[in-house]
Amino acid sequence: MVEQKTLSRDLTTGNVTRTLINFAFPLFLSNLLQAVYNIVDMVVVGNVCGSAGMSAVAIGGDVLRLLTFISMGFSNSGQIVISQFMGAGLKDNVRKVIGTLFTFLIFASVVMGALCFIFRHAILTWLNTPAEAYPEAIRYTVTCIAGIVFIYGYNVVSAVLRGMGDSRRPFMFIAIAAVLNTVLDIWFVAGLGMQAFGAALATVIAQGVSFIVSIVYLIRKKDQFLFDFKLSSFRIDPEMMKPLFKLGVPLTIQSASIQFSMLYVTRWINSFGLVWSAMTGAVNKIKVIAMLVSNAFNTAGGTMVGQNIGAEEYRRVPRILLTVLGVTGAAAVVMSAAYILLPEAIIGIFTSDASVIALASTFIPAAVVNFFGSSARGAAFALINGSGNSKLNLTVALLDGIVARIGFSYLFAFTLGMGCPGLWMGDACAGLVPGVIGIVYYVSGKWRTRKYIIDRTGK
Repeated sequence: MVEQKTLSRDLTTGNVTRTLINFAFPLFLSNLLQAVYNIVDMVVVGNVCGSAGMSAVAIGGDVLRLLTFISMGFSNSGQIVISQFMGAGLKDNVRKVIGTLFTFLIFASVVMGALCFIFRHAILTWLNTPAEAYPEAIRYTVTCIAGIVFIYGYNVVSAVLRGMGDSRRPFMFIAIAAVLNTVLDIWFVAGLGMQAFGAALATVIAQGVSFIVSIVYLIRKKDQFLFDFKLSSFRIDPEMMKPLFKLGVPLTIQSASIQFSMLYVTRWINSFGLVWSAMTGAVNKIKVIAMLVSNAFNTAGGTMVGQNIGAEEYRRVPRILLTVLGVTGAAAVVMSAAYILLPEAIIGIFTSDASVIALASTFIPAAVVNFFGSSARGAAFALINGSGNSKLNLTVALLDGIVARIGFSYLFAFTLGMGCPGLWMGDACAGLVPGVIGIVYYVSGKWRTRKYIIDRTGK
């Protein structure tokens, strides 16, 4: 595998900064394309169907993100575990982790999809879904539920490849999904008039094709990826579940708490009416854009921190973190300047509804805080996840996901009387919490003396 060899060579020669940027760039492109095919839904539906369609896509998207919390938590865990096994040279354990991760997450996707389908009406009612958006919101949600197995499967494949140092193939697979989703979105929504349902159907088809292509690729290159895809290899290995659960449970709790708290805030936002709900749909897509660079360097940085800890090369970690913080900080400056100068133009990309565009400037303060919070989170999670600190991840989950987000949102929106913009600001301020915790953790130096998330004896 070309990427894995390049990563190993650069780490050996100490070119940490160059290696990180080279590894992160395909990740950024993958995240960008993933954001594009998510944003395309909002743009096409918003311009064709108006505020009701935007609200339906926004609410359905929030429910879908809640469904994926197990996938996100355990995929990130698997990536770190694989990277540490690779760094320690324990390749047989890599094969066992891959099989265990595949089986566990595919089973989890079926369970989560079934539960969400059963409680679909209760969930949308609890979210205060505006009456005008409810019919399309339920159709969008149910359609996305049908394709949840593809999301879980793609996340597993990406975790395996990135944990082994390959960030280019996930980019190729997501590129297929992005192009196909864009074409189908325009056809289904604008051409056939299928509204929000058409956007959801386009997304599911695109995700399904991308997942199938990625699996075919792994099967054809199975010798390079240490996994033979025999039925017996998909057996869940209890010994491999230990490190996966040790890191995966806190990461899953973190993802679940963040998604639940965001749904709770969405519930408050929807109570302000259809226009604010539609505007929040655009706000959420802007937040996704804000996380593009941060997520790429968080993922790349976490993998490199994990590999260096596995190889006991602790001196490289500070440079990794400084590079992550430098690049994400520069991106935050650029994005802040763009939104401060052009708020109406940016919101106008998502909709032609004048009542929604009129609210664009109210998001400026929260946007700036969001951008810089994303930057701080990138470096913090690269260190926390890469070092396999499960207890600290759990702490971040509880503070960021529940205490801070719900608490700050209530404070700004209702106690200080800021209304819906206060809910956006509370969500943005909660995003600063992981950065503060990450700084304290780095300064403490405890990451240098942590036990490995893996068993280096190979047992």
